[in-house]
Order: sequence, then structure tokens, then C-alpha cells
Amino acid sequence: MRAIGHFIGGKEVKGTSGRTADVFEPMTGDVQAKVALASKAEVRAAVENARAAQPEWAATNPQRRARVMMKFLELVQRDYDKLAELLAREHGKTVPDAKGDIQRGLEVAEFACGIPHLMKGEYTEGAGPGIDIYSMRQPLGVVAGITPFNFPAMIPMWKFAPAIACGNAFILKPSERDPGVPMKLAELMMEAGLPAGILNVVNGDKEAVDAILDDPDIKAIGFVGSTPIAHYIYERAAQTGKRCQCFGGAKNHAIVMPDADMDQTVDALIGAGYGSAGERCMAVSVAVPVGKTTADRLMEKLIPRVESLKIGTSIDPAADYGPLVTREAVEKVKSYIDIGIKEGATLAVDGRGFKMQGYEKGFYLGGSLFDNVTKDMRIYKEEIFGPVLSVVRAHDYQEALALPSEHDYGNGVAIFTRDGDAARDFAAKVNVGMVGINVPIPVPIAYYTFGGWKKSGFGDLNQHGPDSVRFYTKTKTVTSRWPSGVKEGAEFSIPLMK
Repeated sequence: MRAIGHFIGGKEVKGTSGRTADVFEPMTGDVQAKVALASKAEVRAAVENARAAQPEWAATNPQRRARVMMKFLELVQRDYDKLAELLAREHGKTVPDAKGDIQRGLEVAEFACGIPHLMKGEYTEGAGPGIDIYSMRQPLGVVAGITPFNFPAMIPMWKFAPAIACGNAFILKPSERDPGVPMKLAELMMEAGLPAGILNVVNGDKEAVDAILDDPDIKAIGFVGSTPIAHYIYERAAQTGKRCQCFGGAKNHAIVMPDADMDQTVDALIGAGYGSAGERCMAVSVAVPVGKTTADRLMEKLIPRVESLKIGTSIDPAADYGPLVTREAVEKVKSYIDIGIKEGATLAVDGRGFKMQGYEKGFYLGGSLFDNVTKDMRIYKEEIFGPVLSVVRAHDYQEALALPSEHDYGNGVAIFTRDGDAARDFAAKVNVGMVGINVPIPVPIAYYTFGGWKKSGFGDLNQHGPDSVRFYTKTKTVTSRWPSGVKEGAEFSIPLMK
């Protein structure tokens, strides 16, 4: 059986803690690998390697750092198919979906190739008599990322690509459920010319997370996962003086206006609600039709589409989506369906009884659809993270606008309409961090920033785009004056730029 260790000092090393976790193949339910779970000492070894290597990397000019990233892009493209299959077999998402996972990560690595421009400071000549002022961006040192199971390629690259391009050394703690691709990405970074120690991967559980949070040499942490853990990491990191960006759960709404193109809207809801078995922080989990007629039309078209979803293995090219990541994930989603029934929602499509012929031990679940969900129900308030779509009927536009605006989560939202005034008003007023107009999953492109509001995000700066450079660097401002022509004598008041 495959054994997965850690990647420290430029090479894979065996775990020494004596603790391991099973890595499943979700489509069969079989254990396909054992991954080492790092001890505090192993995390410290990775940090020491990073700390030793970082000063020389920071002194490497940004153009040369960008060249490493460019070569990394080339190598990932070379191994694209192999990486996608490995990802699919460990996570459960289909191979085409896995390729999308990799591609969206690569786009941030492409953005990081512009680091020579992105790290430029500011300069003012003659701010005062013989005085020039300029600023420079400098790396923080050793930084870390704690990333989730649902995007094992994309989110690690969202974290380490800009951090490393800025001149930092990076400690990556990926999910122990699907660690194979993050390990391969570290190998490819080495092949691209990255010095040993600049990217280290420590696999592990809470013990490794706490070691990262408490290590005095780690200056910043990025996290993506559930809201309770995001809040825990943000709070504990703040106590130790670390810079932190933490992104948590979501309950993404799709507002369906009466004038929406219903066929296009249903296509969007099916893809965004059930793609990747709903295991996306940007998945649409709530549809909000405005008015009874709109709601009835929507349900009439949604029900047969959900009933006809093709669930298949991760390597089935015809599958709409594959299995969930673990059996525990399946049981959790089923429990939420049970809760919804008890709360009085109408279960229009029930996916709990789905069995995959020939793969009965796999972690499969059919698509489920609720109607007549209300905002006081748990299935509306809480993140289900599975192939379940809830329909909450709104009487009018104002009620529809209020639903996502007043929800605890504020990650993403979409509106489907042909009315430009309604779309513009909605985008301006909705209390959510990312908005789609006839776009169901409004994940911004890499040179914009990604981040949710309210309980979906903790911290002042978002992921990728210009915010990533701000997060992984500190600004130093220099005020200079040379002796020639300067009046002698001590000054006891605050200097004025006259």
C-alpha cells in the first residue's frame, strides 16, 4: 500500500510520529494509501528548513523568482492528466472537474509570474528640501497555509504561489484526506528550480495545525475550511501575533427573478448546485424564486433534471458528479435530509437511496431537492456541503434581497434576470462578498480578489489578486536626505516637509 510522508527540505521524508490516517478511494470505498500525521517536532523541522532557506530566496531578484513560477506552470501542464486522475481518485470529483481544480490554481500561479511589477513600491522625489521618500515591499519570512480537502490543487496554489513569488518560504498543511496532489505539486516546484526548503509540506491533523499556529517563526497563516475551525485558527493566530486570513463556510443563494431565462437558470442551478457532489464553498445551495408563478415554473423544470442526474465513478467521463470524499460525509448529508423532512420542508427529490452498481462500497449519494424551505430551518441556516438544493420561495424582490443579506454566511450570491436595473441594484445592496449576475459561481479571475463576508471570512485581506501580495509582504517606507546643502543644527520639533 502506498505510504505518503512529508515533503521537507526538498524531498519526501517518512513520518516519524507513528501516527497515520487512511486515504480512501471514494469511488470504491477502499483504502488506497496511508498518510503520515506530523508531530510538533516534524512541523518544527519543516519550519527550520524554511527559515534557513528563506533569506537567500528573498534576496533572489523578483524576475528570477518569476521564472521558477513560469517553469512550474510548464511542468504542471506536462503532468496535467496524471495529476487530475490522482486528484479524482483521492477526492472523488470527476476527472474533468479535477482538471478545473488544477486550472483555477494555475491561474493564480500565472498571476504570481507578474511579481516583478506587483512588488514595486512608490517613490516621491522632492517631498521636502532635498528629501526623497520611497517605499518597498519585503517578504514576511516563513508563512503557512492550511488547506481543505475539496480543492486539493487549487487552494494550495492560491496560497503558496503568491507567497513564494513574494520571497517567502511556505509551510503547507493540506487535508489528510487527499494529500497526493499537494505532494506532487511540491515535487514539481523543486523540478522548476525552487531551492530546497522554500516549499515544505507537512501532512497531519489538529496536532500539526496547532504546531503551526504556535510556532514563533511562522509570521502569517492562510486557511480555508469550515467556519468553526476558521474562527478557531483566526483567534489563536491573533493571540500569537500572526497575520491571518481565514475563510469558512457558505450558504450561497441564487435569486431567480420572474423575467429570468428559466432554461438557462435551471442549467446554472444544476451545475452549481450538484457539481462536485456539492462539495464546494461556492456551490449554490439555496434557490430563491421570486413570486409563486416563478417558483412553480422553476420546480417544474428542476425536478426532472435532478432526477436524471448521472452519478458515476470519478473516472467516468459521462458522469455529472462522482462520490463524496468519505462515508462520514455521506452520512452527514443524509442526516441533514432527515432534519429537513422533520422541519416540514417538502422533499421533492430524495437521493438517499442511490446505489452505484458494482461500487456498492463507494461513497455515493443521489441528488436531493427541497421545496418550501423557510429561513428558520436548519437546512437553510447551516452548510450541508453535499448534493442538496433548497428552494426558498420569496414573495417579492425585497424579500429575496434580504435573505442572503441577513444570512450568517456571506460568501457568494447570484441573481438571474434580464433586467439591468434590478441586477445593478442587487449587486450594490446585497450584503455578500462575491456577486454573480447570471453567473452561478462568481469566483473572480486570478487578478481580482476572492473572499466572503460575515462568517464566511475572517481577516482584513482576501485570497489571490492584489490582496495576496499585500498579505504576504510588509511595507517599509524610507525618508532620505543627503548632507549637501542641508542647514546645520539640531531640530527638536517634528520635521516638516517644507
